[in-house]
Amino acid sequence: MHRRTFLTSALGASAAALGLSGCAKGDASAATEGAATRPLADTVPAGTSLKITSYLGQQQLQFRLAKLPELPFTVSEWANIGAGPDVINAFRARSLDLANNAGIPPIQAHYQGYDAKIVAIGITRKPTYLFATKPGSDIRTVRDFKGRKLAFSQGQAQGVVLLRALKRAGLEYDEVTLVPLTSNQFFTALQSGQVDVAPLAVSQAPAYLKQYGPKGARRITTDVVDLLNLLWAPQSVLNDPAKAAAVAAYIPQWAKGQVWSYEHPDVWDEEFYVKTQNLTLAQARSITELANKPLFPPRWDEAVRWEQETADLLAEGGFVKKFDVSSLFDRRFESIAARAVPAEYRK
Repeated sequence: MHRRTFLTSALGASAAALGLSGCAKGDASAATEGAATRPLADTVPAGTSLKITSYLGQQQLQFRLAKLPELPFTVSEWANIGAGPDVINAFRARSLDLANNAGIPPIQAHYQGYDAKIVAIGITRKPTYLFATKPGSDIRTVRDFKGRKLAFSQGQAQGVVLLRALKRAGLEYDEVTLVPLTSNQFFTALQSGQVDVAPLAVSQAPAYLKQYGPKGARRITTDVVDLLNLLWAPQSVLNDPAKAAAVAAYIPQWAKGQVWSYEHPDVWDEEFYVKTQNLTLAQARSITELANKPLFPPRWDEAVRWEQETADLLAEGGFVKKFDVSSLFDRRFESIAARAVPAEYRK
């Protein structure tokens, strides 16, 4: 399979059925129109609403437990959408205005011709993914990935974590078989032996290893990090002055919610992982022990460099075309998250 056919495999026929190419062109051209380059409004006009992702209800729960101030706009829908390809499809269908993802979905959207911008940045310093093997596997290091079938999601953070791990181990793409899947298919692919290895979030791995560890599944840990935790929005949303102001008002709550859950791990373990994700308290604690301290840099220079490295890595493999990622960042929002949190969470 040629590298650039992964896109079709990952997104499927549903995107084509929506007539997405025309929609993408419309949003791309909108970048030069509207209020996208004007200063952000200080207040949110009455009647403004946004549709926002809250995958697994996590952000809603953070806001409620932290008792944050009421948002100055209406959230018309909290969408349970997490995977990058699903977010892009929702953006295209205009059923979503603001999403929380890693660094790779905005790159993938650009490759598809869809114009969206990053509006908030969080930095993660510790690995948030590990590699899990299928049951009965003899794989013990990343070097052992040679000649194996690896679950690969081109439009998600898991995909770039895998590519970075392969590069660090000195493995070329043609020395492995990349199996195009989305992350919600990884568990089934591992269980069935469709793939030998898949990258799993540290929050997902305990449940998989509890069930399949006794059958020979194991974890392969690396020091590869997925640096960016970000908010992004379609250009058409940011061209609307009222919605752009609402996005700016949301960012401080997003940052404060993460700080709160980090500072209250015992409450968060019980209320989120145990009560909503059906994990044991021991499993929950094993996850929060690996949690990254939230960091919201006042300047995005490091984030831009990282995003460029990621885009270049994908281009080297033929997954996207090389481009300047600075176009993905709306710098009007650059310092908002940092101003909302104490100094210890800014660097």
